[in-house]
Amino acid sequence: MSQEPMSSDITSDDKLWAMLGYLIPLIAVVVLFMEDKKNRPYVKFNAVQSIAATVVLTVISTITLGCGSILFFAMLWWAYQAYQGQDVKIPMISDFIRNQGWA
Repeated sequence: MSQEPMSSDITSDDKLWAMLGYLIPLIAVVVLFMEDKKNRPYVKFNAVQSIAATVVLTVISTITLGCGSILFFAMLWWAYQAYQGQDVKIPMISDFIRNQGWA
């Protein structure tokens, strides 16, 4: 995982919205409906990635009958990274989102 910021034009507001998207996935959905937020690349990418990660982790937890719920602690780490302005890279999910052109 990269320790460098994605871009130099990331504001503290962008970092806050990105972090909240990981902690409360419903906020990530709301961000995608807010014109001023979805036009910010850092916020939009982290919102889409948060939603995708939540779906994947929920499926894993359901299939493994709750044993995969430990993976939700990773969301805390990703939220911290987003708040630091770092490029949050989730294996397979980040590349998939970029290849699909979703963010």
